[in-house]
Amino acid sequence: MNRVLLIEPEAPGLHIFSAFPLPRLGTIMLATLARQQGWDAEVVVEETEEVPWDEITTYDLIGISTITSTAPRAYAMADRVREFGIPVVMGGPHVSFLPYEALEHSDYVMRGEGEIAWPMFLEAVEGHRAFHEVPSLTYQTSEGILETPDAAPILDLDTLPYPDFSLVRGDPMSVLGKRIIPMQASRGCPFDCSFCSVTGMFGRRYRHRSTEHILGELRQYNDKKNFLFFYDDNFAASPKKAKELMRAMAAEKFRFEWSTQVRADLARDPEMIQLMKEAGCHTVFIGFESVNPETLQEVKKRHTVEDMRESANEFRRHGIHVHGMFVLGLDGDNMASVRSTVQFALKTHMSTAQFMILTPLPGTRVYNELKASDRISFSDYSLYDAHHVVFEPKNFTKEELQKAQVWAHRHFYGWRATLRQLFRFNLTAVGVAHYARGLNRAWKRRNRVYLKLLHLLRKGGDLKIQADVKQLIRLQGRRGKKFFGKKRAMAAHM
Repeated sequence: MNRVLLIEPEAPGLHIFSAFPLPRLGTIMLATLARQQGWDAEVVVEETEEVPWDEITTYDLIGISTITSTAPRAYAMADRVREFGIPVVMGGPHVSFLPYEALEHSDYVMRGEGEIAWPMFLEAVEGHRAFHEVPSLTYQTSEGILETPDAAPILDLDTLPYPDFSLVRGDPMSVLGKRIIPMQASRGCPFDCSFCSVTGMFGRRYRHRSTEHILGELRQYNDKKNFLFFYDDNFAASPKKAKELMRAMAAEKFRFEWSTQVRADLARDPEMIQLMKEAGCHTVFIGFESVNPETLQEVKKRHTVEDMRESANEFRRHGIHVHGMFVLGLDGDNMASVRSTVQFALKTHMSTAQFMILTPLPGTRVYNELKASDRISFSDYSLYDAHHVVFEPKNFTKEELQKAQVWAHRHFYGWRATLRQLFRFNLTAVGVAHYARGLNRAWKRRNRVYLKLLHLLRKGGDLKIQADVKQLIRLQGRRGKKFFGKKRAMAAHM
């Protein structure tokens, strides 16, 4: 039996979800398909389990999935694996948009959705098919790099198997004593935010699984011992389908608690929010981005500040926690708008929030625009995690924008705000605030060199300093593991 190991590299630094590492569904789905095809398949999520380097030569193929911030580690892994003579195939958002770059470290790159191409690729590895017959594949030939045509989008998501989480090595992540199960009811997003790479990966056409197919997957799990997280980029993009699923989950008398991502304008549909509550929704993640109307127009959010306010209030009235997601550093932003954004999050009593720095991810309009205007300052992808300034902002220095983000988290999760949450008996918010304050302090300790670099650049330091401190940043980034492990353990018992 051929053996394949699929790897998700560890994130390079601390971030708001460091204590809650969840596998992306892509690697697990491909491992499930490989198992169905007769391969011995396993998945390693490096955030929770080490790569078994002492066993690496027992595998016939290694697959590595990467986002932009994990690309340096993914490339280093691929280089090491190839030293053993084992072929490497890479996938994920980053390499889908930069396949030629990835081929410097791998043998094959699988672009975009992989479920159609992957079984055909395994057949080619087995010698039963030519590689040029595999769609969505980029690879080196004796005549140069060959790119096969993209596979068609998977229109019927019910044709995909249920992901087999038993293929993931190590213990599953848990919170509040429950295992977290990633789910996906749909793919694609009809919107096209300028900083988001979702439409580049999955398209703007909204595709969804049937309600019965989703229920079949849910019936596999104990509803008292598992917490669901729907990975959908816009869970309620089809209100009709979402309401049908909510009613069906309630009719099944599931007792799952679950979270998902929705848009702020969902407040215009109170029936949807009521159905979500009846079906067990615990928390919604909403991309509010900013309270600056100019910024909202810049990123094409298509919602208003009033939509945002009503959304936060409506979910709270129904007893559903709101995790607000905001982006700092767009061209319409300044320090005044940052302060207004944080005040908005506090006044609407969101349980939790994250204030992320605009990051030019390959595959987005923001990346293309900033690159074309020569405003990208750092090329080290390990800094592309929305916690580091890697471009030249319009109305801040890089140091000012970085300090604005640190201030935003410190202010939102400050003691005064935490006490207000305690008086409302919002213990979830109180627990996360305690974690976030420690995370903020640990991030500053681990990034002393990086913060010093920003200060030197503001003072007119030569950009050559970047290369001089690059290795120091990475070495320093490995510190704080004690904090990381401690908080992960805490999360398992929260």
